[in-house]
Amino acid sequence: MKGALRLSAISAQARAVGLAPGLTLADARARIPALAVADHDPRADAGFLERIADDCDRWTPLVALDGVDGLVLDITGCTHLFGGEATMRRHVMEHLQRHGLTLHAVVAGTPEAARALARCGKGGVVPVGREADCVAPLPIFALDLPGETVTGLSRAGLKTIGDLASRPGTPLAARFGEELLTRLRRTLGHEDVRIVPRRPLPACIAERRFAEPIARAEDVGGALGLLIDDLALMLEARGEGGRAFEASFFRADGAVRRIAVETARSSRDPASLGWLFHEKLDALADPLDPGFGFDLVRLAVLRAEALAPAQVSLDGRAIEEEEVSALVDRLAARLGRDRVLRFMMRDTHDPARAASLVPAADPPPPACPMPEDGLARPLMMFDPPQPIEALAEVPDGPPLRFRWRRVLHEVVHAEGPERIAAEWWRREHDAPTRDYYRVENSQGRRFWLFRVGLYDREPGPPRWFVHGLFP
Repeated sequence: MKGALRLSAISAQARAVGLAPGLTLADARARIPALAVADHDPRADAGFLERIADDCDRWTPLVALDGVDGLVLDITGCTHLFGGEATMRRHVMEHLQRHGLTLHAVVAGTPEAARALARCGKGGVVPVGREADCVAPLPIFALDLPGETVTGLSRAGLKTIGDLASRPGTPLAARFGEELLTRLRRTLGHEDVRIVPRRPLPACIAERRFAEPIARAEDVGGALGLLIDDLALMLEARGEGGRAFEASFFRADGAVRRIAVETARSSRDPASLGWLFHEKLDALADPLDPGFGFDLVRLAVLRAEALAPAQVSLDGRAIEEEEVSALVDRLAARLGRDRVLRFMMRDTHDPARAASLVPAADPPPPACPMPEDGLARPLMMFDPPQPIEALAEVPDGPPLRFRWRRVLHEVVHAEGPERIAAEWWRREHDAPTRDYYRVENSQGRRFWLFRVGLYDREPGPPRWFVHGLFP
């Protein structure tokens, strides 16, 4: 019955009456006619697990997904904040059980030992150094090995992790691979590898927990202001400033809202950071909904850089740079980071590619040298260049006169040419050659002209364009 509907997951009540995953729906209904079922939705399950993982950030920033129905939390250095390992485990379970979840939680010295015990229905806190004794009675499949490996070990008479641990490692590795011994050592607590968290670890964190959830905007803003002051002191003690900040608001019902701001320069000024978050909150299309209230507000520095005290120069340019950076930060917070742009010079001789638009909040790249052997570039350039009619004295010489926008211009001075060919490493490397000229008409106006193509040396008739205007 390959096309039959089967049970993917079951509740504790269904397991108590003899149902199991993999059983066909027809057989299950034959046993329990009033069985309540729902379609399996893996995408919705994954999204639900992600939301639970977000909520678990309230205890530790080191949270990793474990399969489709598990989480691993690295609580090293966090347990004293919650009264110890046993008390912290109880708080985590009580919080998640209030949301209707059935779970097993184990605190152990390695992630693999905790995972094996929890997935076999165990719970509690493993004493330090007792992982091997606690996991010894567990079945082999608790090591999360491939099915063929579990079958081979079972046929060899190795039913439990204790049986496997009592055998020499060399024959096991020769038959089943080194991965078996690696998983065994980590599950027994003999080897430890840290988890890879789903979110990058912040540089520093400040948070406020509330015995009673807060919901008023004034209270939320006041708590955020206190956290900004705390982070400013931390960054000052470290000689650093933040480039990216994230405020996380944990609701009592498990939902988490996050708001991030970035700065054009490293900053730890509480006034400017408070203004940025205020602008960001005002610009939200979906207002910050407190629901039943926030019981935890956290502020994290996602990216930090060294920041020395600024010394104001005699010409006042340091103050001007700070004001420009503050303006960029405010505009980016209100309009969006990708809508506040600046020009960035590129290391290329091609005028069409000499500059590009990048977010103004990005760190400035290394300065690109300007071409020293070419003509000066105008500040105002046309994109695309505008066609003109030009008359030259010789085929490849400068223009004597040209017509642009129905106006005839007599050339009195010309400088050039600056010959530019397409960059050979690009797809359009066979594009025609361009000769650039800086010309001045009889009224004193200066133009940047170029001719595309060379007479009798490149296919097609040459054409003239105006690419920019000089002030």
